Amino acid sequence: MARYKHIATDPKFLPVDLARQLLPGTFEHALDYLIDHELDLSAFDTWYRNDETGAPAYPPAVLLKVILAAYAHGVVGSRGIAALCREHVTFIALCGDDPPHFTTIADFVSTRSAAIARVFAEVVGICDREGLIGREMFAIDGVKLPSAASKRRSGTRADFLRQAAKLEATAQAILTRHRAADTRGTEPPPPAKAAQRIARLTREAAQIRAWLAAHPDDRRGPKGTVRKSNRTDNESAKLATGKGVIQGYTGVAAVDGRHQIIVEAQAHGTGSEHELLLPVVAATAPRRAPETVITADAGYHSEANLRALAVAGVHALIADNQMRRRDARFVDQARHKGRADPLHDKTSPVAPHETTVYQPGDFTYDPVARTCVCPAGKSLYRKGAANVTNGLVGAHFRGAKRDCVPCAVRERCLRTPETTAVRHVAFFHARVGPPATRAAPYTAQMRARIDAPAGRALYDQRFGAVEPVFGNLCHNKGLTRFTLRGRTKVEAQWKLFCLVHNIEKLAHLRYAA
Repeated sequence: MARYKHIATDPKFLPVDLARQLLPGTFEHALDYLIDHELDLSAFDTWYRNDETGAPAYPPAVLLKVILAAYAHGVVGSRGIAALCREHVTFIALCGDDPPHFTTIADFVSTRSAAIARVFAEVVGICDREGLIGREMFAIDGVKLPSAASKRRSGTRADFLRQAAKLEATAQAILTRHRAADTRGTEPPPPAKAAQRIARLTREAAQIRAWLAAHPDDRRGPKGTVRKSNRTDNESAKLATGKGVIQGYTGVAAVDGRHQIIVEAQAHGTGSEHELLLPVVAATAPRRAPETVITADAGYHSEANLRALAVAGVHALIADNQMRRRDARFVDQARHKGRADPLHDKTSPVAPHETTVYQPGDFTYDPVARTCVCPAGKSLYRKGAANVTNGLVGAHFRGAKRDCVPCAVRERCLRTPETTAVRHVAFFHARVGPPATRAAPYTAQMRARIDAPAGRALYDQRFGAVEPVFGNLCHNKGLTRFTLRGRTKVEAQWKLFCLVHNIEKLAHLRYAA
């Protein structure tokens, strides 16, 4: 029988040269070299006031190294990062034999947003110096991620007022019931459990009213519409995703098409993508060349955005929601769509009669004589020849009760035959106002530009430029949620993850040799 050596994996004290643990070609080696030799971290120095008094501070360079290295391995929590600094030899090589406390790490991430933004800009500048930014195309897209905010605590000020009043009324009702019973002598004073419930309800109502006093105004959108606030993080928002509604932020990135370098990263507490385009485009101005083309999907399309880009002289290809339908290559795309996931499909099931109800095409309409005959052969009354519905002009008809009520095909003609007396039908033939192309000239110009062969070819490169970036950050790096509250803090964390992506590009394309 073969014999093998026993491999001992028990803890041992070993002589280790920490500097040699950072192997050339790895992310950690590139990170260590970049921070020690390429970056100006003086922006972090302004945070400290201990040059004459106070204890020595932990070096920002070391904290930046261990945080970025941990994010690269999918470890986001400050306690987990601190544990790596105590137990993992690579992290010990980065921070030495004096690992930082988890509170030091958490404070660094949540309070150094301005300095982190400056580091991000410096790394983008280094990527540019190394020739990794081509400037032919900047692709803009975003990912919606939950944050450390409670979705249950969302609503308008009116919603919160109703909640507070309901909590106070419930607490008062419990107290009144016990007092009435105590007066009759039929029940002892409120037990401890009831008293605790009254205290909890009163405390929650007081917290809501205190929040309302501190936030006297509702959140407003760009057009003045009221948006839901959140009592745990009022800068976050409810975002609709393919997996349901989340409470969080949209992380937006502008990615260069040559080597997928992230040239700009922002986080916003809104799910309305067309609001995010112009701030990101404005931030990329120092990096763009006159011939740089901005590309984005249909979520960022609006006439106002296209007008602003045209006025600023920015070359752009912004898709609209009809672009695929106009493309002959996608004429049969419907047959490639899979079935909806029943776990995530929130649409209401279609009633059986909705699939068989008579459509306007089943009615006999004579536009010259202005008459209409239903499938049962009964004539309908004309309500008007130029009625307007949702901007469409058409002739409207309705059936007579003497014909519709006893009709044999009533079940097939009405969606709700038990509540609807007669059938109504309309035939549209015109639209109110000028054509859409005249009302939205910039949209028409963009459609012509993006439908041209050169525009199609360039826009098709957008997917390969920006989507792999989000795949790397969200899947490979494990970014599934933001762990902080407040837009400033969340944007700092988003920039740290984007820093990891850019430094990886430097490690593989320039520092690997």
